[in-house]
Amino acid sequence: MSRSTSPSSTLNASPKEKLNDDIPAPVSPHSQHDRDDQVDDQDHYNHDQSLPLDEEAAQVLKEEKSGDPFLVGWEPGEKANPMNWSSRYKSFITFVLGMLALAASLGSSIISPAEREIAEYTGISNEVAVLLISMYIIGFAVGPLIWAPTSEVWGRRISMLPAMVALALFSIGTAVGKNAQTMIICRFFSGVFGSAPVSNVSAALGDIWPPKSRGVAMTFYAVAVVGGPTIGPVIGSALTVQLGFRWPSYILAIWVFTIFVFAFFCLPEVYSPVLLKKKAQRLRKETGDSRWHHPHEDVKLDAKSIVTKHLARPIVMLTTEPMVTAIAFYASFVYGLLYMTLEVFPIVFEQNRGWPLITSTLPFLALFVGVLFAVLINLANQPRYARAVAANNGRAVPEARLPPMFLGGVLFTIGMFWFGWTADPDIPWPSCVVAAGFIGAGFNIIFQQCINFLVDTYSLYAASAVSANTFLRSLIAGGLPLAARPMFNHLGVGPAMSILGGVAALALPVPLIFMRYGLKLRKMSKFAPVHED
Repeated sequence: MSRSTSPSSTLNASPKEKLNDDIPAPVSPHSQHDRDDQVDDQDHYNHDQSLPLDEEAAQVLKEEKSGDPFLVGWEPGEKANPMNWSSRYKSFITFVLGMLALAASLGSSIISPAEREIAEYTGISNEVAVLLISMYIIGFAVGPLIWAPTSEVWGRRISMLPAMVALALFSIGTAVGKNAQTMIICRFFSGVFGSAPVSNVSAALGDIWPPKSRGVAMTFYAVAVVGGPTIGPVIGSALTVQLGFRWPSYILAIWVFTIFVFAFFCLPEVYSPVLLKKKAQRLRKETGDSRWHHPHEDVKLDAKSIVTKHLARPIVMLTTEPMVTAIAFYASFVYGLLYMTLEVFPIVFEQNRGWPLITSTLPFLALFVGVLFAVLINLANQPRYARAVAANNGRAVPEARLPPMFLGGVLFTIGMFWFGWTADPDIPWPSCVVAAGFIGAGFNIIFQQCINFLVDTYSLYAASAVSANTFLRSLIAGGLPLAARPMFNHLGVGPAMSILGGVAALALPVPLIFMRYGLKLRKMSKFAPVHED
């Protein structure tokens, strides 16, 4: 479909063109000559981008088909359209969004090295102290129920920036907490508010990047989301040893406030329906003609839309759509294991090898190096994916996302077994550290391609499919760290990692099955559109 219906085709064009020229483009810190990524395929752009509430999308389609000359849309090349901003400016915005996501994801793990000191201070067991991690991640499951509909009604800025302030405040609450209950509750609400950028940045990237370029932006966004949990323990251990267990939370609050101020002044609104609503309001004011309108003006945040779109539909898709079920469980499993390493690495390197706290967190950097290596693999798939899209008349090809996912699964499985059986203190440490790099690389490849596959497959219902995935993965990631210490202390590192590696091996056929039968399953689905040419 196209949102660029032009009222000027039926009315005198000059007043409208003048109004369009009067609407200022966002002020860019970069020159505006670089416009190689302007929208060259409006139909493809609107098909793939994060869409507004379903009722609004249906209304837009209806009015476009009726040829309503007063339906406000983007004119070709209009400067106010985020898709028409320069590549340099969009790259800058991507950086700002990535910093928001990184700050929130960093909060999930930065406190992990302080668990033991917090347990001693508050009089709880080490197993209960793991709730400081788990409750933050469970907050990631709850938060999108608030922030996703908020972003679709009021825009991306208002759904993320106030939440960042709340994240900083609850981080301070964690830092000053005098008992375990206060600290755990503050951690939960930190996760709820921290989930705002983690869940909405991907949609914001879809607002500014066309499909041919979006994969690259999403690759670096994934590094921000995954990088937080891997570098957080390294930062947290240094702060805990040098300044005490409260300072990881203080530093998190300071960092989040800093990023908030940076984003407040540098991040424009990028959600087209909100921008078009403002454009319609301006057209009515400057022309005196009340007929100018956009359907987003009638969209309200109500309990029905939240229950239907963000609760009921994700659950229905999770339980009735084989592709959502399999992909969500696969992504959730590897995501949960990433957070399980927050408890496993201290057992392997601090408890078993006797390394001091700061040194024992350095192997997390191997995970991060693996995550960065995965970027190269994901980027290497972009030209092949672009060719598949071109051959499919510019439409997304979900199955073309799957070969890297299989490769990631192989790397992840190898890393699990390798790490488990080289973690013994009698075996030189470099071996299991390299294995951690394999785990990080495999995880990031799987994680990103799972998200890309769901977005490509479900299009209009992508938000619900991704919500199902986010909810499930956050619950699993919140639960697995609680099981880590009992499991690994009882079974031993080798057998425990072998069990988890065996589950990873059983999941290897998932991308192969969907490569073979994905199109057939999409044709059978009630939610996945398939275009027959």
